[in-house]
Amino acid sequence: MKPHAAAKFARAALAGALLAAALPALAVDIPAGRFRSVLPPAQGVKEVTVAAFQLDRTPVTNAEFARFLRERPEWRRDRVARVFADQGYLKHWRTHEAPGAALSRQPVVQVSWFAASAYCESRGARLPTWYEWEYAAAASETRRDGRDDPAWKQRILAWYSRPASASLPEVGGTPANAYGIQDLHGVVWEWIEDLGAMMISGDNREQGDPDIMKFCGAGALTMEEKDNYATLMRVAMLSSMQASYTAATMGFRCATDGARPPAGSRK
Repeated sequence: MKPHAAAKFARAALAGALLAAALPALAVDIPAGRFRSVLPPAQGVKEVTVAAFQLDRTPVTNAEFARFLRERPEWRRDRVARVFADQGYLKHWRTHEAPGAALSRQPVVQVSWFAASAYCESRGARLPTWYEWEYAAAASETRRDGRDDPAWKQRILAWYSRPASASLPEVGGTPANAYGIQDLHGVVWEWIEDLGAMMISGDNREQGDPDIMKFCGAGALTMEEKDNYATLMRVAMLSSMQASYTAATMGFRCATDGARPPAGSRK
């Protein structure tokens, strides 16, 4: 192959790879169901009912978020209003609108709740609620609720006990659970739609540094499933956040209401 032809082929291959990396994550149908949440039950109700919804298979990547910024430049780090994102917003990116090739397939982090919500809205979606996220995350590789499986729980705890890495993994590296969802554990924390409901401390002055998990002991005592430590860590992290905060390990994925109609069906 001639040099100029080889170079042209390489550029085309790179462009194709970048385009594939920028495509939105494939959403997965999650059927309706009931489960016991770690959050305190409301009015004596022990189980939570979750309607059918769709959830991204993997967290949103830097490449996907970069494409969003090209369409919505007001969310670039040099333009975003500080009321919507703190000083850490996308601070690790190479430029105001590009993360750098090495980061393309890593989950986007250092984004605020406001920015994550805007991204999902641009796709006609939203952030998942806490109950939706917890419901999906309770599934092991073989069971829709694996929380009573000691081996699975120990593996989840092992993920959470690892020291924070200097570099986040690429998305899609963990085994898919029974629904076909990946990376719900052991990759990044994730924003949820109903963030305000996670303020388990009675004193909002205790909500501080988003990179330091804070947990109110009194709040913990009101929770169910106290042995589900990994999920309680999620609650603790989210309860320490405000909508404008960013953190080096806080990412997100999108959700939509209902399930997709079967192929070939009519609306």
